[in-house]
Amino acid sequence: MTITTDTHGYTPRHGSRAWRGAVELLSSMRFAIALLTVICIASVIGTVVTQHEPANNYVNQFGPFWAELFLALNLNAVYSAWWFLVILTFLVVSTSLCIARHTPKYLADMRNYKENIRAQSLKAFHHKAEAGLPGEAPQAGAERIGSLLASGGWKVRLQRRETPEGVGCMVAAKKGAANKIGYIAAHSAIVLICLGGLLDGDLFVRALTWMGGKTVYSGGGFVSDVKPEHHLPATNPTFRGNLVVAEGTQSSTAILSQSDGILLQDLPFAVELKKFTVEYYSTGMPKLFASDIVIHDKATGDTQEARVEVNHPVSYHGVQIYQSSFDDGGSQVKLKALPLNGSTHSFTVEGTIGGSSQITNGSEQATLEYTELRVINVENLSGGSDTGVDVRRVDLGQALSQRLGAADKTTGQRNLRNVGPSIGYKLRDAAGQAREYNNYMLPIDMGDGVPVFLLGVRDTPTEPFRYLRVPADDSGSIDGFIELQAALNDPAARARAVQRYVAHAVDPSRPELGEQLRISASRALDLFAGTEPVNGNSVSGLQAISEFIQAAVPEGERERAAEVLLRILNGSLLELNALVRESNRQKPLDEADDTTRQFMTQAVLALSDAPHYPAPVAFQLEDFTQVQASVFQVARAPGKNVVYLGCLLLILGVFAMLYVRERRLWVWLAPQGSGSQATMALSSNRKTLDTDREFEQLRHKLLAAPSHQEGM
Repeated sequence: MTITTDTHGYTPRHGSRAWRGAVELLSSMRFAIALLTVICIASVIGTVVTQHEPANNYVNQFGPFWAELFLALNLNAVYSAWWFLVILTFLVVSTSLCIARHTPKYLADMRNYKENIRAQSLKAFHHKAEAGLPGEAPQAGAERIGSLLASGGWKVRLQRRETPEGVGCMVAAKKGAANKIGYIAAHSAIVLICLGGLLDGDLFVRALTWMGGKTVYSGGGFVSDVKPEHHLPATNPTFRGNLVVAEGTQSSTAILSQSDGILLQDLPFAVELKKFTVEYYSTGMPKLFASDIVIHDKATGDTQEARVEVNHPVSYHGVQIYQSSFDDGGSQVKLKALPLNGSTHSFTVEGTIGGSSQITNGSEQATLEYTELRVINVENLSGGSDTGVDVRRVDLGQALSQRLGAADKTTGQRNLRNVGPSIGYKLRDAAGQAREYNNYMLPIDMGDGVPVFLLGVRDTPTEPFRYLRVPADDSGSIDGFIELQAALNDPAARARAVQRYVAHAVDPSRPELGEQLRISASRALDLFAGTEPVNGNSVSGLQAISEFIQAAVPEGERERAAEVLLRILNGSLLELNALVRESNRQKPLDEADDTTRQFMTQAVLALSDAPHYPAPVAFQLEDFTQVQASVFQVARAPGKNVVYLGCLLLILGVFAMLYVRERRLWVWLAPQGSGSQATMALSSNRKTLDTDREFEQLRHKLLAAPSHQEGM
């Protein structure tokens, strides 16, 4: 026989009906299972929805309505939400009451041999057998059977009974009682794990904010300027926060993220970062990052050197220091402003990552925010063609589709290579609106034959960067393109370029052809520069060429007209570039050289794309002094050992419940003549083939009866 666990709870005998009903519900297994289900669903939400992100990120990702709902329900901080902690507390209480209600029954059942079972009841069991034992009295047979069972690991108890036929003996044995200990251990593990979660969660932090007069800080500025009411004391028994330390500096204040701001946790020590080390795989992913630190004890003044690596934390006075990630520690950068509006005036600015500078063009002001310096950028640069596309044969649809596209559009075999440093910044206007930019410092060979400078831009953090590809000149500089763009916007320079192009392309003996070509070349350059409207619209680049052909050329002649017009445009731009180079005392590019064709192809595309760049200038990284910073996670977690104990009990409990079978065996020996009649029955909490085999073995061993003597 086994104990059947019901799903009802304990009902007190005294108290009001509502009180007795509440206690019954709270102590019932169905209530605990319902709470556990809610916690599992909440944990799934906490896994799917990124936790502790800025509110704007949720608005960008889910929209205003859902973002407001998520923030109202604290789904951005599920594990520290008040409702999650309340559910966890109720689960602890409910499971504890379930354990307290069932444990005495299980312990009593483990001690009980059930030797008082009626002999007639043994015939109702599924596993049963009868056999005669001639010449063996009930007492002697019981002692023999008991010895055999005890040698097999069974716990045995013998009971003498008076019957009308004489004195009989009941042998009661049990094995596998640890199965019920498994139930107690598994349910106790749930309580311990939940208690550990409550201890290491925000319970104490919330208690300090509620009863200790502490408030969440939602402003900005330096940590040293934050008022004491936003600081948690160093005696806080449990916390988990981030500590950012730049090389050569030290910090003793951790940041605890809350749903509506932050709290500052004062540490009993200061962490000084001596050196930060990072190594990369060929894919650009960090392979190793470690920090050499010095811990300064505030109370004693003692120092301790240590090395913190990923998965190798350092413990100091009960506080664990983990290597979480790394960041910029305030690198110094020098940027050169590249005009993209046809001007040649450039200037330089200097700043610190995390800082900002004010810039102006005379009538408008903007804030330049230095957001990121990346010294290593590993990109996939495979799949480029060996030669550039000649703009005289360019497909307008294909050319226009490439406007401000991704920096890497390859689909073939991956070719990962470090392409050097990049600078990330934001330009914020007077209204507070900002765009994010990401520009590479060095020209990158994309496989098209000419290196290009990549100037990236995106409107929101959820979008990928779109890149303007600016070709590098023969000296590896972007200045050649900037000067070419300035010349394109100069009417006098365009006129001189047209004259040179006509002089090279037309036989002097046919001046009438020269005048026609001059008109066509002037129109092509004016359209491309955006100085001649098309259909009343102000457009430029290849888009202007395309719209002009659509409006002025019959459909059947458009392909031929596009080829001729682009050939003229290409030749005129080549002459314009020659003028620029000659003004700088440089030799003009060789028209027959493949490198020249590749440069001019990319230059035409970049000149066409540049008006779509959303800023009049692009900032190029000229020089930098990198300062690394380590991001540590510091935690005082007294519930960790409680959780470890709970996990151990859970493993033992589940193992005991799944792999330990509780069996009970009874053998009734009734006097029969000079011997006895044996009736045997076996009970198990699970019906398995192992139980059938074990019963057969016991029957043959204890009763020494052949299989055809089995009772029905």
